[in-house]
Amino acid sequence: MTPALGNAASLASFLPELLLCGGIIVVLGVGLLVPWRPAPSRSREGLFLFLTLAALAASALSTALGTSAPDRALFGGLMARDAFGDYFKLLFAAAGAIVALCAYRSSDIRGLGAPRPGGDTPDPVPSARDAPLGAEWSALLLSIVLGCNWMASATDLLMAYLGVEFVSILSYVATGLSRAGRRSSEAALKYAIYGGAATGAMLYGFSLLFGLAGSTDLTAVRAAVVSAPPLTVAVAGALCLAGFAFKMAVVPFHMWCPDVYQGAPTPVAALLSIAPKAAGFALAFRFLIGGAPLGSAPDAARWLAGTGPAGTWTLVIAALAAATMTLGNLAALAQTDMKRLLAYSSIAHAGTLLMALAVGDSGACEAMLLYLGIYLFMNMAAFLVVIAVAEGGEGESLVAFTGLGRRAPFATFCLVVALFSLTGLPPTAGFVAKYAIFAAVIRRAMDGGGAPLYVLGIVGVLNTVVSLVYYARVIRVMVLDRPTVPAAEFRVDRLHTALLAVATTPVVVLGIYARPLADLAARSVGLWSP
Repeated sequence: MTPALGNAASLASFLPELLLCGGIIVVLGVGLLVPWRPAPSRSREGLFLFLTLAALAASALSTALGTSAPDRALFGGLMARDAFGDYFKLLFAAAGAIVALCAYRSSDIRGLGAPRPGGDTPDPVPSARDAPLGAEWSALLLSIVLGCNWMASATDLLMAYLGVEFVSILSYVATGLSRAGRRSSEAALKYAIYGGAATGAMLYGFSLLFGLAGSTDLTAVRAAVVSAPPLTVAVAGALCLAGFAFKMAVVPFHMWCPDVYQGAPTPVAALLSIAPKAAGFALAFRFLIGGAPLGSAPDAARWLAGTGPAGTWTLVIAALAAATMTLGNLAALAQTDMKRLLAYSSIAHAGTLLMALAVGDSGACEAMLLYLGIYLFMNMAAFLVVIAVAEGGEGESLVAFTGLGRRAPFATFCLVVALFSLTGLPPTAGFVAKYAIFAAVIRRAMDGGGAPLYVLGIVGVLNTVVSLVYYARVIRVMVLDRPTVPAAEFRVDRLHTALLAVATTPVVVLGIYARPLADLAARSVGLWSP
């Protein structure tokens, strides 16, 4: 067995997280030293943006430079430094950087001015709450990225709980940041209530596993559950899955998602749609497949079902994937608010990603990593257009996008590309992502997975067809319907235009040539094992 590194020896491998911690301390320290002004100060906000981007870039560079080192366990086995976790750290840093840039001009975050059309009533009395955010927002963003890194690297029940709770609490706070009305506070309260219940269930499941193994180490837990009573293992696994499903927005723990996305500041909703969700899948894959109660798919079958690779947990996760995809797509058909539509779209994509978890082999892990890397860009591109339209004073309803093609051709082009990619149509990167997932499912089904995986693949394809309906409806409103606002009254600022170009270009390029990202995903499949 490879020994875990001690505390001092682990610090060099823990450098990406240490750099984020240093960035948080610096941001908060500068926030105390730089004079506060009640009016907007571009130089002050620009300073915090620079510090945030510098911390994220330093963390990403440290992660990239350390990928060639061998896998190792840190801090006595609390977390691992491996290629799998490093891939997610790069993903979180990229998501954090894009969100930091798009929040720089966001009145949702800065809390200035009157509410947008269709918004709620602003606070009647101006106060210090109307001041532009600087250190607070930057520290929150960096802390959420730090917590996601912990979740992706956790190899111990205690570290898994700490990561989930750290990200959850900070996400509740970020959701309630908007000063333009009470909807943000309501969303934060709902998020906290749902999150508290899900985390409590997960913690109780962890306690059962600790009782079985006498240890919080995932390797010891895996060894213990093989010979444990099946009913106890099933209850513990179901409770743990509840906590993971909440972070991933998987049915039936998805109910918070539409309300939170709609009420949260739009840059925060964009962050929640990527970073915590991806961290949830990273933790679930490491927990369920890479050394915890379910082990590998054949092992799960051996001690839960007794025969064949399609064991009890494979069927459970496959059923959750099918239900999540179906509910997300069907609910999105009736949405008239773009943030709620993207929320249900996010739920549907969570179901697609859950298909990889149902398969549970290295090919499925590679497909999941590729999918998440592409999902970062196509989902961010969609949210960036929503932010740009909202900042133009037109709100977030679907009506605000009427005739957008005539008023903002480039933004419309970017959103069309993003929606085609979210659907999975060629030649966009979304087609590559969905093909990888479906191919992994069918390959596993042909390799003895049985009829359930064939059915899951068919359900996935049918849901892709359903998703085309509501994505195409948005495109029709933008391109074919006549604008209700003259073209001269709406402009997308240069920062959002540049960000749209940055987010949309990989969606196009990876659809034509995805080999670099696919190779990176293939190299990142390996999970640390003693």
